[in-house]
Amino acid sequence: MIDSMGVDGSGLLVRRASAEFAGSAFLVIVVVGSGIAAERLSPDDTGLQLLENAAATAAGLAALVLAFGPVSGAHLNPVVSLADRAFGGLTNRLLGAYVVAQVAGAVTGAVVANLMFDLPAVEWSTRERSSAALWLGEIVATIGLLVVIFAVARTGRAPVAPFAVGAYIGGAYFFTSSTSFANPAVTVGRAFTDTFAGIEPASVPAFVAAQVAAALLAVVLIRYWYPDAAHVADDVVVPHGAAQAAGPSGNGAPHVEGVAR
Repeated sequence: MIDSMGVDGSGLLVRRASAEFAGSAFLVIVVVGSGIAAERLSPDDTGLQLLENAAATAAGLAALVLAFGPVSGAHLNPVVSLADRAFGGLTNRLLGAYVVAQVAGAVTGAVVANLMFDLPAVEWSTRERSSAALWLGEIVATIGLLVVIFAVARTGRAPVAPFAVGAYIGGAYFFTSSTSFANPAVTVGRAFTDTFAGIEPASVPAFVAAQVAAALLAVVLIRYWYPDAAHVADDVVVPHGAAQAAGPSGNGAPHVEGVAR
């Protein structure tokens, strides 16, 4: 397969996976770095720290989606890729490459953020985040994120997707009990830093399980609310490259182009 930029199938996979790696790394640098800066700038005000962290994350996420979206769609999140696979926007091969790249990028980003602020490269978090209320918060945050992404794509408003996603995550920092991780890769990455944005390794599996369960439920809801969501699977989070040559099963069946292409 040759895409619209003259890259063959293997080159396309590497190019997209590298964008997911870099975007995920920068995302965790934004989350962790702004959390460290907030702790140092506002040491006695947890509420202000959270506001600073949320504002930086919302702005940074929007910018990263704009930057990496044309290459890979800027999923930067395994549950987004999983949902997109369910709607036919990714093949199994691309899904696997995306998830590996996202997790590796998130871990790299945490290490870089630590080093930027003169901390140990890897410092396991001791911040416990474990309760039914927090897991419910992750379910709400993840479902909401996926609905926003697919609703924006389905209604032909792809140009506003970066801002819609950034605004949603920024708001969800405050309206969810968990401060809206909503991302298994970022959750794993944040275990590598014992700072404001960290999560202890023992708390990670339950968070990831809640996020994946929420993604499965979100796919059901999106199919119900937007029956033809599969038509815009190539536009998630934003339009990128050429449509996949093979259908969801990888058997060469044609894939439907997104309406906002």
